[in-house]
Amino acid sequence: MFGLTDWTRDGTLAEYVAVEARNLAPLPADVDFAVGAALVMPGLTAWQGLFDHGRLRVGQTVLVHGAAGVVGSMATQLARAAGAYVIGTGRAADRQMALDFGAQEFVDLENETLEDVGGVDLVFDVFGGDIAKQSAGLIRAGGTLVTIAGPTEARPADGLTVDFVVVADRNQLSEVVQRLREGRLRTNTGNTSILDDAVATFNSTSRVNGKTIIRVHP
Repeated sequence: MFGLTDWTRDGTLAEYVAVEARNLAPLPADVDFAVGAALVMPGLTAWQGLFDHGRLRVGQTVLVHGAAGVVGSMATQLARAAGAYVIGTGRAADRQMALDFGAQEFVDLENETLEDVGGVDLVFDVFGGDIAKQSAGLIRAGGTLVTIAGPTEARPADGLTVDFVVVADRNQLSEVVQRLREGRLRTNTGNTSILDDAVATFNSTSRVNGKTIIRVHP
């Protein structure tokens, strides 16, 4: 089994945890536990942002911030598979990775102008702040700015802003893991460490790309 605990059960790095059955889905035998762990939160966050809150439809244009990141790379893949035109953003060094995950265009937020993107139907935001405010001005009439960066004052002139927190969903977990098994989705995994090294792993001063995984039992 794999899944996401409720936010009322905050805490991590435990050998055992009580999780309600409704928050879990079967992890297929051919999917490694580390892969499953890297899939849960990014997969659910991207799915809910795009489809539950963003109401993504075929043929729409989606701007995915942090397209080479843990959540952004998942959103990029899911949006592209849904028939959207995907524009990714990030640092210059992330360009090729974002394109490899399926972005059809890339905007270097350090050196390029976001406004040059033109109109989009949906923005998937992971940054907040000024990036979210600039993004709101790109949204076409009836479009949506979806953000996981917390409450924001960014508002499209003729659209919606939705900030949300991911929740557990068994059916969605089953959907994303099936896509992974079929080769239509891949995780963005960074360091994998054992429990004894967890503190040092999370306190690392170097930049880590991808989802950090802690194996409780090596």
